[in-house]
Amino acid sequence: MAAAVLTHSWRGLYQTLSYGRVASYLPLCYTGLRHKSTLQYASRPDLPKLAYRKIKGKSPGVVFLPGYASNMSGQKAEALEEFCKSLGHSYLRFDYTGCGQSEGVFADCTVGTWKKDVLYMLDELADGPQILVGSSMGGWLMLLAAIARPEKTKALVGISTAADYLVTAFKTLPIEVRKECEDKGVWSIPSKHSEDGAYHLSVDFLREAENHCVLQSPIPVTCPVRLIHGLKDEDVPWHISMQVAERVLSPDVDVILRRHGQHRMADKDDIKLMVYTIDDLIDKLTTLV
Repeated sequence: MAAAVLTHSWRGLYQTLSYGRVASYLPLCYTGLRHKSTLQYASRPDLPKLAYRKIKGKSPGVVFLPGYASNMSGQKAEALEEFCKSLGHSYLRFDYTGCGQSEGVFADCTVGTWKKDVLYMLDELADGPQILVGSSMGGWLMLLAAIARPEKTKALVGISTAADYLVTAFKTLPIEVRKECEDKGVWSIPSKHSEDGAYHLSVDFLREAENHCVLQSPIPVTCPVRLIHGLKDEDVPWHISMQVAERVLSPDVDVILRRHGQHRMADKDDIKLMVYTIDDLIDKLTTLV
């Protein structure tokens, strides 16, 4: 296992790539997609339809996994579509069950529900090897997918990765607070990202999520892993990414810390870093073929 902690090295990567294919793409990602991919729905027997957008192209493809209660229409997801389109690589983004434009009831969903969504999309709609890009809880699902589909997963890019975090954060609450939540059946987490100022997690959701925790033992992922995290992330501590780096079995792991980065990592420089990181992985994987 090897984890290299890089605080400013991405600037060197920027200088390396700034005159190449990435530079021609960058102005586009800040003004939004010029021509969005078509909204489509994946029908599954006895399960809610999943909304997705897909562009066909070369391998490796890129799959974006949003965070908790988020959707496929955020800045990072759209920036990646424009980038993949500019390179001619395939790209897939979608909404989990109960989120965005997908069917289903959000309150009925679990981590297991969303893991099944990810695996379905990988199995049915993602052609060939993929680079999985997971944001926050999407970083947790990214790891679960890589464990379940190693043959399909060629590299991972976690952004503010929240592996196990909902479970571990709840368990670190004072005993009396946990008991009060268990009596009420719900834990409310203050969040500026939620419309009503908090996310409300049922105790049943948290108990089910325990079945999918990955940080208690070595993580059987051997592909290249890049973990980007902001030191000013007030939602998910950056040391979660360090823990992931320590647990994965891959010999090729980098942790990139952004001194002023916050949880969403959606500033211009954050998106540049994400794009450069993925571009570098595409080069690496293409060279290996």
